[in-house]
Amino acid sequence: IASRYTPRPVVVLCGPGNNGGDGFVVARYLNRAGWPVRVALLGVVHDLAGDAALNARRWQEIEGVGKIEAMEPETLDGAALVVDALFGAGLSRPLDGEAKAVIEAIAHGNLETIAIDVPSGIHGNTGQVLGIAAQAALSVTFFLKKPGHLLFPGRGVCGEVVVLDIGIMGDVLETIKPKASENGPALWGKRFPWADYSDHKYSRGHGVVGGGTVMTGAARLAARAAQRIGAGLV
Repeated sequence: IASRYTPRPVVVLCGPGNNGGDGFVVARYLNRAGWPVRVALLGVVHDLAGDAALNARRWQEIEGVGKIEAMEPETLDGAALVVDALFGAGLSRPLDGEAKAVIEAIAHGNLETIAIDVPSGIHGNTGQVLGIAAQAALSVTFFLKKPGHLLFPGRGVCGEVVVLDIGIMGDVLETIKPKASENGPALWGKRFPWADYSDHKYSRGHGVVGGGTVMTGAARLAARAAQRIGAGLV
């Protein structure tokens, strides 16, 4: 956040779980960097557990600024930037109550928003919008992207996606055994039949495109694609 924005009034919206705990960390670090920061919590601080409770307490211990406000749309008043740390990729039900009201207020106000993990309201596995989600300018996630970062409509709501290393070891994938990969050159580039000095048009395969005499656009696009990919004859 600090590398993309100049200091400005920011409101950090913290949920009741680990995503909210991340929000308290963001608030503390931005405050340390001289940003004017306010924090609002969905729920009550006494119900927090684990790292979320620890980091809420660290925020409260900051003299003069460590207040935790109740979550409501009015919390957004005066904010030039919002950090959405309400719910992460594990959300499986539509937003309701104050969480829904606040996300609606962000969406209707077109407030610049940074999402922790995914924008609240986006299903991490499918990219579907669970009722409502606010457009994010930036989504900061951890270890690997989730399907919801890549599948529409979630892909369009996440904005720029930055993946950060938080110390999760790569061998955890042996336990998770993911069955999906993000498409891109890194996935298949090593298996692409790159031409070498001994190749010629008869070793590069032939492409035949059949089309009509009126609607010729698709045929021409296919022919150009075959040429660009390196077919020996089109």
